[in-house]
Parts: sequence; C-alpha cells; structure tokens
Amino acid sequence: MRIIITILILLFLSSGAEISLGIEAVEITEWAVPWASTRPRDPYVDQLSRVWFVGQKGDYLAYLEPNNSRFKRFDLEPGTGPHNLIIDANGKVWYAGNRKAHIGKLDPVTGKITRFPMVNPEARDPHTLVFDQKGDIWFTVQWGNFVGKLSTKTGKMHLIPVPTSRARPYGIIIDNRNQPWIAQFGTNKLSTIDPKRIELQEIPLPREDARPRRLALTSDGNIWYVDYAQGFLGRLNPGTGKVQEWSTPGGNSARPYGMTADDRNRLLFVECGPQPNRLVGFEPSTQKFFSVNTIGSGGGSVRHLVFHNPSREIWFGTDRNTIGRARVP
Repeated sequence: MRIIITILILLFLSSGAEISLGIEAVEITEWAVPWASTRPRDPYVDQLSRVWFVGQKGDYLAYLEPNNSRFKRFDLEPGTGPHNLIIDANGKVWYAGNRKAHIGKLDPVTGKITRFPMVNPEARDPHTLVFDQKGDIWFTVQWGNFVGKLSTKTGKMHLIPVPTSRARPYGIIIDNRNQPWIAQFGTNKLSTIDPKRIELQEIPLPREDARPRRLALTSDGNIWYVDYAQGFLGRLNPGTGKVQEWSTPGGNSARPYGMTADDRNRLLFVECGPQPNRLVGFEPSTQKFFSVNTIGSGGGSVRHLVFHNPSREIWFGTDRNTIGRARVP
C-alpha cells in the first residue's frame, strides 16, 4: 500500500523564523509496513536500490522494493530491539542489537547472522552505526555512555568512555577527515574523536539547556545539529569553534529529531513536536528555511533521515508504521 502526498505549506511564524518565498513543493511518498506496530526506522539503500530498515519493536530486518512495493523480512532473536542498520560494499547488513548488547552482520543471500558482542558489560545498548572511510564502523552506546569502533575485517572492538556522566551519546557522523562526531543527547555537548590516538574531546554548546540529538555534515566541513529540547538548528565550525543557531519554524515545541544534508548542502530535518510531523528545509547560503511539509501518515516521530545521493531521495521510517521517501527539488 502506498500513500502519495505532495503538500506545500508556507508558514508565517510568530517566532520570527524566516522562510524563503522561493519555496517549492516536496513530494512525500509513504509505504505502509505490513507488520503492525513494529516501529520501522533508520532506512538505508543498498546497491540494488532496496530500502532496508529495522523493526525496532518487531525484532527484524527488512527491505522494501520501492518499484513494486514488495517487502521481505529477516527475523532476529526475540528481544534484540534493533535500533539502526547500515550496508557495506559487499551487501552485508550491519545492525545495532540495542537490547542484546551486540552488533550483528546479516548475509542476505544465506540468511546467516554473525554477532559481535560488546566487550564491556556496561556497554549494553549499541545505538547508531556509521561507516568511516576505511569501511570500519563507529557507533554510539547511549545509556552505557560509550563511543565504539568495530573493525569490519578483524572483528576487533574498542570502546571509548564518555567523560561526562549520563551524556547519552546518540547521533554520529564521520567528517571529511575520517573523524567521528557525536551528539551527546543528555548534555549540551558535541564530541569528536581523534581516530589515530582514539582520544575523545567534548565541545560544549553555548546554551546550557541545548540537547543535540542528530548530526549532519556539509561539504565545507561544518557540523550541523538539531537541538531537540529548545527547537534550534545549529552549526559548528570545527576550525574556529564558532557556533551559530537558528530557531526552527516550530520554535520551542518543534522537537527536531531526524536530520540529513543533501547534495546541495541544504539541511533537512523533521519537527516531531507538531502532529502531524513536518519535514523542514534550510538553505545555509541564505540562512533561510525554504520549506515546511507535513508528513501524511502523521509520522509520530521520525527518528532518522538518510539522503541517498544517486537518486537524490531522502528516506525515513515513522512511528506510524510507514517507510517514507521525500524528493526535494
């Protein structure tokens, strides 16, 4: 089943956030996932244009073939609580076994799953995985308060403790220098790790009540974040340390969550406070928000956005049990 919605909404906001008049519609298409109430999330497009995702509440990995709306499911051990997945150059699917304290690798051809357990029992909840430029995996451990690295060739794992207690390391990206950046959701800090020395550095944001949740990278090397607590979009220049922020269209109640950057260095994020959720675009060159588009299913919460460069499409999962695609002009 597909829900196809093209909506254009122009908002004039009391918060003073500026929206460009040169606004274009964003086509949002959603597919109803056939397994009810399983929280499909964190999609990733493979080499065959299949859109993989995890069923966090359903203990599965699955993919959607957008051209024919077919789904295929791979069951995991009950209680795994998969949180996120990524796909390597050989088509292997790596996932975070959030409630079973491991990272798993699925071979979609054979169905075989290989597990890499956490090397410290306190690292009980691997959260978000991302590949670096060498094909190794960096990951966050939210409640365990670690950032980790897994060698995909040897299986060796290294865990780096975060010095701030209850920092809740959450979103993670790799920059142009192959250096990981982490949003510490329990604090007003970002952090980064020197990949050679494996040393973690924390970077406080100007507002003490900021709570960064997801990150994105633009080609100029700037690190972008969304502040879930107070409704800001922020930019950190790693070279100068300068931080600049913009109040999002939804203001204090916006709850911006999933975010990404497209091939034109535009930022896209979802405001999860409003119901239905709204996909919002921001143009850094003009410092203006260029669109606000509602998500037809309502969204509930859109927890992660992935921009697929070959197709120029943004993919996401929703708490309304759909997989969504946004085509931004």
